[in-house]
Amino acid sequence: MLIDEPIFKLLKKAINKDGCLELPAFGNSMFPYIRADDVCRFSYCHPSELKKGDVVLVQLQTGQLIAHRLVKKQIVNYQHVFILKGDTNLGFDKPIEEGQILGKLVCVKKQNIHLTPDHFIMRLWGGMILTFPVLSGILRKYLNRKLKLQFK
Repeated sequence: MLIDEPIFKLLKKAINKDGCLELPAFGNSMFPYIRADDVCRFSYCHPSELKKGDVVLVQLQTGQLIAHRLVKKQIVNYQHVFILKGDTNLGFDKPIEEGQILGKLVCVKKQNIHLTPDHFIMRLWGGMILTFPVLSGILRKYLNRKLKLQFK
């Protein structure tokens, strides 16, 4: 989802005031953890509290709003930067600065099911994605094949 700077500031103000923000999911970069039309709830989280494996809502330099998994935190030129990656993406996103972070995923609503990141299956999935990067390639092939079959 593309947003401009005023919308980003409005979302940031809303999440800081209300404590959370719910948004529908688009795309398949976090498949199967997050699927299109799932509703994701993000809460305010100070960037220093983020840890490896958290799913973080950020605005990219291009204006795109995405939720990807935190792979690592680094200090570059005396600033904290965050390296994120979609579960089905083969490469990492460009480094994110603290000011680009909106919040941290606290719940995914899938039809009648509400999954939290601390749920056993969600923790297991996050650990597997971070430990076995080859899973991202397998998922990407699966999704590409699925898309091809839809258009035949």
